[in-house]
Amino acid sequence: MMSMQDNNQLQTNSQRRGFKSLLFAALAFSLMTVCVKHLGGRLPVAEILFARSLISLAITRFMLSRVGVSPWGHRKRLLLLRGLLGTAALFCVFDALASLPLATATVLQYTYPTFIALAAWIFLRERIHRRIGIAVLLGWLGITLVLKPEWLGTSFTGYSPLSVSIALSGALFTALAYVCVRELSKQEHQLVIVFYFPLTSVPIALLFLGNQGVLPLGIDWLWILGIGLFTQLGQIWITEGLTLLPAATAGSIGYFQVLFATLWGVLLFAEPVDGWFVIGALMVLGATLISFRSRQENIQNQPT
Repeated sequence: MMSMQDNNQLQTNSQRRGFKSLLFAALAFSLMTVCVKHLGGRLPVAEILFARSLISLAITRFMLSRVGVSPWGHRKRLLLLRGLLGTAALFCVFDALASLPLATATVLQYTYPTFIALAAWIFLRERIHRRIGIAVLLGWLGITLVLKPEWLGTSFTGYSPLSVSIALSGALFTALAYVCVRELSKQEHQLVIVFYFPLTSVPIALLFLGNQGVLPLGIDWLWILGIGLFTQLGQIWITEGLTLLPAATAGSIGYFQVLFATLWGVLLFAEPVDGWFVIGALMVLGATLISFRSRQENIQNQPT
């Protein structure tokens, strides 16, 4: 019979693996953003989404065949809902990036951990511990300082209310998709959850693409391949992380993606770093550590 100490150690190791998975997911998604940025808006959003989904669909189907798991799953309606929410989120995020400044769109997108905490509380009955709430708020403030959006201290007067609404809708759809993943992970194989995302995205992207497709040229193919590969890795890691960690905790760890993206901006696009970046980076790191430590303490205090 497993002792309380052994059980706590097993759960702690599981949480650490979830933390690492979410950290790798943040890195992969940030690299995907670099690839999108290099495309420079030369291709329609629907075409980028279609290419990304097609690559992910092929890779996931191959991985499922290797492990001998049926791709169709058990909770098909919820799997399709997760795919629809994820697709809607990507459309909103890409549209926001095209119509708003990058910093503003990114900050608005990263309000999703707050939505995750609320949605997980409503639909999954996950408690919102005080530390998680502090971590979410601290991380959001840190992101604001790191990205220094143009609207900091001002209003949205210079931006289309529709564009701002689309960006916030992307954050909401992202949160709801992650909550679906959390619920699906109780019964479905991780790769099945990943598989339904591109399975849903491909026909929807084709529907929106119509006759507006643009033939990629030269290095564009490399960036498209990068979008597909990095998104695939990110989806696998984030699905694993959401399986091992509560949705609210996982959402606060996701703040690391903004730090990675900002670092790529410095290294690849010569974007400056100042004191605000340093302060914001420390706040984001602190938010992540608070959420992870809170989860570990809850595990250690659980009765056998």
